[in-house]
Amino acid sequence: MKETLYLTKELAILNYSAGYAHSGDQLLNSSTFSNYVHNYLDYLKADNEALYFYALNGKTTREATFEILKLFRMLRVFKAEEVDSPYLNDKAKLLEFVEEMYNFWKKHQRFSVMSIGQGNALQDLTFVGADSSFTSLILGLYRNIEEQIMGRKNRVYRQLQAGTNASIAVKNIDNPKLSAKYDALKDIEFIQSVMLRTPMILHPKSNKRTGMFTERDTNPITEFTGTPDEWFCYPCKVGSLLAFIYFHRDFISSAVSLANLFELANEDECRKKPDLICLFGNQDDKEQTTFHYDAEDDVWIGCVSYHERIEYFGYLKKMTLTLHNVRKMQKGWLPIHGAFVNITLKSGKRKGIMLMGDSGAGKSESIEALKIAGADVIKDIEVVFDDMGTIHLEDGVPYGQGTEIGAFIRLDDLDPGTPYRDMDRSIFMNPESSNNARVITPAAPYEIVAMNHRIDLFAYANNYDDKLGLHRFDELEAAKATCKEGKRMAKGTTQEVGISTTYFANPFGPMQQQEVCEPLIDQMFVALRDSGCFVGEIYTHLGLDKENRDGINIAAKELLDFIEKD
Repeated sequence: MKETLYLTKELAILNYSAGYAHSGDQLLNSSTFSNYVHNYLDYLKADNEALYFYALNGKTTREATFEILKLFRMLRVFKAEEVDSPYLNDKAKLLEFVEEMYNFWKKHQRFSVMSIGQGNALQDLTFVGADSSFTSLILGLYRNIEEQIMGRKNRVYRQLQAGTNASIAVKNIDNPKLSAKYDALKDIEFIQSVMLRTPMILHPKSNKRTGMFTERDTNPITEFTGTPDEWFCYPCKVGSLLAFIYFHRDFISSAVSLANLFELANEDECRKKPDLICLFGNQDDKEQTTFHYDAEDDVWIGCVSYHERIEYFGYLKKMTLTLHNVRKMQKGWLPIHGAFVNITLKSGKRKGIMLMGDSGAGKSESIEALKIAGADVIKDIEVVFDDMGTIHLEDGVPYGQGTEIGAFIRLDDLDPGTPYRDMDRSIFMNPESSNNARVITPAAPYEIVAMNHRIDLFAYANNYDDKLGLHRFDELEAAKATCKEGKRMAKGTTQEVGISTTYFANPFGPMQQQEVCEPLIDQMFVALRDSGCFVGEIYTHLGLDKENRDGINIAAKELLDFIEKD
């Protein structure tokens, strides 16, 4: 990125490596701030005509920008009564102008970028410190000018996130492990550190996914249009796999949010060959969400075309998980769309509970209800995965592993107090919306996610039947048939409505490669049965009446009864 400030209607990215103001005076004298004021005046022209004409005062936008900055610089030194400026003839209007200029900045999703050399703790500290200092600078400058105009100090001070929402430290890392066909990616900088100002509130324009992820015959790298000036890479571990997620800077809010979901890879890992590559926000004019297996480089590569709707975080998350799933199936592992926790009781009993189901089926919600039902007897709940995991065999024994260190959850499906327990570390997306408001919250350490866990109960989350509790399948074929049908009542997180079916409740790999998935289902279900695992169905009722928690509470109680049994 070359610019000091990249500014769009909703997004602002500061490049500290291209320019950094150490004081309010430096900022007021910078071309970056001058350009910002010019943009603010353009915004007022469409949004607040009265304030716009006050600011112009008969001048051009360029001339008005010069005069306004001159006034601000004067107010840094002199009292308002000592300054000769037509703007001071109406101090109330000038205060409104300054307040709205501050609000204009805060309306943007704000991020900063800093390039680093050889990684060390001091540079990480400098990157965090630089961003924190910038926040203090913005807040201090705003208050100083405001108080000079008012002629008095404020009586109430609010320590807002006046600078950025998040900051990233990036570095250019050579990766010779990929062939020359990927040379277009080689100069794109890798994210080495992320600093989130939580709770972070984002407002993506889109709130649901549409369309499907489809496999293609050609490599999307041949259609890659990105440049190192506009793209970054978030290198991460998805379960045990290494993924390089390349993204256009217009979608930096989604990419930075990945820090709460996928473990950020270290520099040594970035020098290894990735298992997965994702190109997110490619300007190919195709509106596609596709993936491809590059046999020559032995890498799965996905591509999501540039479009406003892909601001919904589900596009980035699910494309990454789709790539993970097809890679794992290739290696003989079965992807599970669901939730998996290890429950330890105060009595010492411990059981692994795996629930399977498509979006809105009630997987995570059942675990939340279980926490409440077992509050007096549960000692610990260890999350292995909250959305996507795998089952694989070792010496004939089935084990579960996870993919994510966090959870991307609908706010309206959680117990009212749940989102606020970890809000100090969470990222909220359109929390004021009544339609699919979401939160991304940390859930488990990577070391837990990527290790083997025994499975004591495997149940399909049924959100459409009016039956109650927990049901055990007598026949393995009935269990497989229910799981493969993947029936659910859609809840508004995708374009689907009403009853729908998805192969194995997993449209992220298994549905596209049913011929690969089918024998894995047969193999794993036999292994689950032979290991003595409870294989059944849990009735969540979430598709029938999401306001009525009676059904899911009964199911949670029966889950707890199972855990308490020998």
